[in-house]
Amino acid sequence: MAPPILSLVLPSETGRVLSIQSHTVQGYVGNKSAVFPLQLLGYDVDPINSVQFSNHTGYPTFKGQVLNGQQLWELIEGLEGNDLLYYTHLLTGYIGSVSFLDTVLEVVSKLRSVNPKLIYVCDPVMGDEGKLYVPQELISVYRERVVPVASMLTPNQFEAELLTGFRIQSEDDGRKACNFLHEAGPSKVVITSINIDGNLLLIGSHEKEKEKPPKQFKIVIPKIPAYFTGTGDLMTALLLGWSNKYPDNLEITAELAVSSLQAVLQRTLDDYKSAGHDPQSTSLEIRLIQSQDDIRSPEIKFKAEIYS
Repeated sequence: MAPPILSLVLPSETGRVLSIQSHTVQGYVGNKSAVFPLQLLGYDVDPINSVQFSNHTGYPTFKGQVLNGQQLWELIEGLEGNDLLYYTHLLTGYIGSVSFLDTVLEVVSKLRSVNPKLIYVCDPVMGDEGKLYVPQELISVYRERVVPVASMLTPNQFEAELLTGFRIQSEDDGRKACNFLHEAGPSKVVITSINIDGNLLLIGSHEKEKEKPPKQFKIVIPKIPAYFTGTGDLMTALLLGWSNKYPDNLEITAELAVSSLQAVLQRTLDDYKSAGHDPQSTSLEIRLIQSQDDIRSPEIKFKAEIYS
């Protein structure tokens, strides 16, 4: 009998990403929002679906399965048994239980034992606009155990408030929240959306050296009068994708990510309008496939303003 053929998997020049997020059969959230854009930007992406649902949970009903921590670890063991655990990046999004998040932390440790330079990009999906999506006990796990091992953190305003324990009501508050999170671990923090007096901002912060203050900036984001699904997942994927191309320039990374995302959202809005739908009457599924050029080569229309 011939011996089994073992294949050696080499990462692309850009990198190899393990993406642990939710998955929907229809629509674009979680891994469905993240995998394709990262592939367009040149990454090999291996998705693990923390949940597999028929559609996102904003619909009247949904069906599907939820992966547990033991099942996640079995997948990791399968990869390890074939020497397939070399990753340059780990990306995590929605996680619905403490036990699963505990296993994710074990995955971080395991991947770093293979590649000590692993970059962990964490979107701490817990809620938005004052509403919690996950069990309360996940907050302390994120705060005490996940944030310290993350390389880049991409919370929204509400999630940043949960992680820091204080309200963000001004730009100064946003910058202080970034500093607080730097002290806990990650060198890059992007609060992806902050509503200040009716204005929508992104605030980014890059701590290049522990002894020096971080470089901080904001990007003013125009409000689009509609509600979209999967935008946070897409934003984090774009930040990962461009940050690896511009590792020392988080502001350019954010400019590219914001410009790309806004182009996707505008195309989505235009498509719904042209089909005769009222974009404010429902949540809109983003037009990801139709926006490939805006993902691969975005025109920078939204510039970072550096804080002095």
